[in-house]
Amino acid sequence: MELTIFGATGATGTCLTEQALAAGHQVTAVVRDPARLSVPGAPGLRVVTADLMDPAAIGPAVAGAGAVFAAFGPRGTGATTVLRDGTRSVIEAMRKEGTNRLILVSGSIVADDGEGPVMRYLVKPLARGTLLRHVAADMRGAEEQVRESGLDWTIIRPPRLTSDPASGTYRTEIGRNVRRGLTVPRADLAAYMLAIIADPATVHHHIGIAR
Repeated sequence: MELTIFGATGATGTCLTEQALAAGHQVTAVVRDPARLSVPGAPGLRVVTADLMDPAAIGPAVAGAGAVFAAFGPRGTGATTVLRDGTRSVIEAMRKEGTNRLILVSGSIVADDGEGPVMRYLVKPLARGTLLRHVAADMRGAEEQVRESGLDWTIIRPPRLTSDPASGTYRTEIGRNVRRGLTVPRADLAAYMLAIIADPATVHHHIGIAR
């Protein structure tokens, strides 16, 4: 399948790109700096250098794609709209090109469904009001745009991502976070994202994933 990956030079995007190529997919990686790609020149990889915030520039990268992955997001905890603005651009490009399948990485910080009482009433409200307030707001804004896009979307909400090897034993929940799920390896997240490309049960759903 032809796949388009935004954020292919990031930690999650790298896992996603490597696994997609290993599975035999044709991958278009949209990047600002091709030198940061971990798999330059790999068979099946097409690299498009473009500004994510320019829908016209990224349009050719999403044209004909069987699925588009948005694996970018804010870095650090300062004020940001990178996920919100980038998602808006991706949606606009996809609509123009008639590409429908979108899988977006958000975060479990934005929702409480499925959490135990300590996380629901203490830890997460405190985090959303202090250290992660900008990140949570950016994720919520991006999610809202995706839900209103009219596309065949799935929003994935992982907790803290790690660089551990793939475990293959991750848990998922449709419409809620995974209880007591505090971390998940990026490699597991990437594997799950690829596994649900053609799964109709995941379309128009938020999905929690964790170890």
